[in-house]
Amino acid sequence: MDDASSSRQPPEAVAGKDERRMQVRAYNFWASLLGNRSFPVVADLHPEELGDFGPHSVLLDFTGGVDDPRIAYLGAELSAECDVTGAIRSLSEVPSRSLLTRITDHYMQIIANQAPIGFEAEFVNQRGVTILYRGILLPFSRDDAAIDHIYGVINWKELADQSSTDSLMRQIDEAVEARPAMLRASMPLTDWADGPVVRGMVEPLEGPEEMDLPLDGYEIVEEHSDDAPLPSSAGLMGLGDWLASARELALAARSSEERSRQALYSAIGRAYDFALAAAEAPDEFAELVADAGLKVQDRAPLIPLVKLVFGADYDKTRLTEFATVIAHGQRQGLECGALAAFLAEAPGGLKGLVREERRLRRAESGRDAKLLSRHERLVSGLRDLSPKPIEDVARDSEFTVLVARRLESGEVVLLGEVADDQALLDRAARHLLD
Repeated sequence: MDDASSSRQPPEAVAGKDERRMQVRAYNFWASLLGNRSFPVVADLHPEELGDFGPHSVLLDFTGGVDDPRIAYLGAELSAECDVTGAIRSLSEVPSRSLLTRITDHYMQIIANQAPIGFEAEFVNQRGVTILYRGILLPFSRDDAAIDHIYGVINWKELADQSSTDSLMRQIDEAVEARPAMLRASMPLTDWADGPVVRGMVEPLEGPEEMDLPLDGYEIVEEHSDDAPLPSSAGLMGLGDWLASARELALAARSSEERSRQALYSAIGRAYDFALAAAEAPDEFAELVADAGLKVQDRAPLIPLVKLVFGADYDKTRLTEFATVIAHGQRQGLECGALAAFLAEAPGGLKGLVREERRLRRAESGRDAKLLSRHERLVSGLRDLSPKPIEDVARDSEFTVLVARRLESGEVVLLGEVADDQALLDRAARHLLD
């Protein structure tokens, strides 16, 4: 973004000027910079001059790597909403649970899809306010060879209560229904009330003559619901598309505060679909793993796969569980799209399948007999312990793990506590909270 081009004016947007059309205007602006290139040149982007949507935008610079991109520009409105008080130099410095985390959550999808990404959802921000937001991420390049910058635009509305949310969604539905019949018949609509539709087409609000833009080959995708049906284009999806779809559901599961189990099972199910696709394209998968700086180990071959989907920084215990469930699905020969429902119907859910897969592995390795013998010795020792009154335990710790025994009479007696084992406490807590 050199000074020589600072006098250049951004092209006129196709869409109207109302606030709800911000992402369409940003998309039109991006498309007008394409020319005959695959991606617009980042030197042509001057967000500080885009008074319409520039204040609601952020520019990510990936020239130093994809793990922690530099924030090259942050608009004033977006900065203020996120309670940013000083300069933010990189993605890792973004305040947690701020609106900016929502726009940056999706950047890896652009790397995988090589196309713009649209998204909309709601969440509770750092001030405890429910935010309904809509955003778009647009790829840029310095040399047209690879995406090395991503420009994101987002707008939002604070919702006071659920009735306000319902009212807004009714208005959106009414706006969709109010479109001219010819437009509705000729253009497939997405769930965006006012945004781009499939395959890179933008709603021609001022008439079809306004659409003389080279947009072939680009598409806008939306966040999936927790039900996570397979994409209608599943048969045509490449490995990168499967990864992007799985990552999208994984992000939704990480940010979901309600229906978290359903969202998680959907994400694991899509990760399983990605695993099936990876098995059909081993060379391409190996390239994805290498590009992410990961390594495949014989004793845990699925760990890099789940790291690609859920992130290398995800809880290692959970990643191991997800890989175990995917391996169990492979053992059962489940088809694409079947694991999420299988997981939801399994006794014990996620934990139940993990236990079953580990039991089967132990049986295959001949370890079951040894484990059973050790277990019997421990149980025999517990039976020899004398009961203790509750007053004698949990005096020094806020939380403790208690061991109890149910006698033949049905009475439950306390045997003791384990108060100094953090790992054991964490395991017990996960059993209670999951």
